[in-house]
Amino acid sequence: MHLVCPHCLATNRVPAERLAQDPVCGRCAKALLPGRPVALDDAGLARLIERGEGLVVVDFWAAWCGPCRQMAPQFEAAAAQLARQALFVKVDSDACPEASARHGIRSIPTLIAFRGGHEVARLSGAMGAAQIVQWVRQHGA
Repeated sequence: MHLVCPHCLATNRVPAERLAQDPVCGRCAKALLPGRPVALDDAGLARLIERGEGLVVVDFWAAWCGPCRQMAPQFEAAAAQLARQALFVKVDSDACPEASARHGIRSIPTLIAFRGGHEVARLSGAMGAAQIVQWVRQHGA
């Protein structure tokens, strides 16, 4: 399985059976599935989605959005629960207008799950950690 490092964007080959062993990047030695959301910009998100084969859960949000701020700790809790099963990413819609436009973001917060370069699920609106975990598990974790 190819996993893109969310820190340095290097592509790493990791056998599926080693995902539970906390794999690290061959270039920067940081965790490939860190168990916490990682902030990315337009280019980083595009590379991560296009080159990776694992499940990537993206939270499109903005600092001025009340529901986004309320959901942020819930998203972090879900990332911790699914640490070895999916990569959780945050994209600031205001700072990354290209990514927001490319993925048709009309309201925030919006969660999109990607696998192998393709969108597999989308959900808009704030939710709790348990709901996020359940939604992610329904779509491939």
